[in-house]
Amino acid sequence: MVSVTRAVFGDLPLGAGTVEKFQLQSDQLRVDIISWGCTITALEVKDRQGRASDLVLGFAELEGYLQKQPYFGAVVGRVANRIAKGTFTLDGKEYQLAINNGPNSLHGGVRGFDKVLWTPQVLSNGVEFSRVSPDGEEGYPGELKVWVTYTLDGGELVINYRAQASQTTPVNLTNHSYFNLAGQGSPNIYDHEVTIEADAFLPVDETLIPTGLDRGLALVPTWCVTILRGHPFLKGMRGEVAPVQGTAFDLRKPVELGKHLQEFHMNGFDHNFCLKGSKEKRFCARVHHAGSGRVLEVYTTQPGVQFYTGNFLDGTLKGKRGAVYPKHSGFCLETQNWPDAVNQPHFPPVLLKPGEEYDHTTWFKFSVA
Repeated sequence: MVSVTRAVFGDLPLGAGTVEKFQLQSDQLRVDIISWGCTITALEVKDRQGRASDLVLGFAELEGYLQKQPYFGAVVGRVANRIAKGTFTLDGKEYQLAINNGPNSLHGGVRGFDKVLWTPQVLSNGVEFSRVSPDGEEGYPGELKVWVTYTLDGGELVINYRAQASQTTPVNLTNHSYFNLAGQGSPNIYDHEVTIEADAFLPVDETLIPTGLDRGLALVPTWCVTILRGHPFLKGMRGEVAPVQGTAFDLRKPVELGKHLQEFHMNGFDHNFCLKGSKEKRFCARVHHAGSGRVLEVYTTQPGVQFYTGNFLDGTLKGKRGAVYPKHSGFCLETQNWPDAVNQPHFPPVLLKPGEEYDHTTWFKFSVA
């Protein structure tokens, strides 16, 4: 049995509208979602002693979400993740997007789907949010109708994303929740045990764009370079797909995060893991927190997951219950298409054409071990 209640969360400045909060409650989960950015503001799960804690980083008031903050709990789009140099070419026309992350475009631009008011509709076991992204919004071609649905089923939070386009456009939607299974406000995630079911990952350059051909060609004798560059399959190819085997990215067996980062001298993860290609629901990741017994399992229809360990959190934001969020105090498992896919012809297709429907689902399953 799921109950759904709605309440006012706050008013936007300059009379720009009222943000509502929807509380979804089952016997195992309680989730708060607001209509600003379809943002998950709270997610309460019991530990093995039966004590409930809020597991997502965020703010108690609307003002927190209106300030500059790292996409806590929000749906990001029209294209999640990074697009190299904020540019792509479609049907011979070049599109230039806002550059908002180093030299690249990140999470849909300056005012992406996380910074707009969505229209809610209450369902028996959840809430559906919808909006129309106008043609040219943030530089993207075509009008895009979008629906994001949150539903609860026991200990499972299900997020479905659908979209329809008036002209061909890249689309890549995800939720950017930061989790800490010990409870939000806990200092770090080093005692979390992580498994990701992926045989390959995407190495990135210093601006976090998938690397590949140019870096690889530096290791090749010059006489080969011309031949390789001319090969039709490699023309314009940048993104290298690397096996995880024998690297720090092999998370197919559980690793304790703190020890793992130390062992491999890593600053953290902010990488796309390549999942086995199929549009069916498949297991993606599992995170276990031994102290509380809490387990999060992620299933998805998406071809990738961006595992991010909160490397850019710096303790300056004041969160719920007076919490501060230092580096590595939360993790994201952003199920999505691969970064910069619009510029990488050998990555999974990211273009949505008129008459087609973008339709992806991710399941967050909480339990106690």
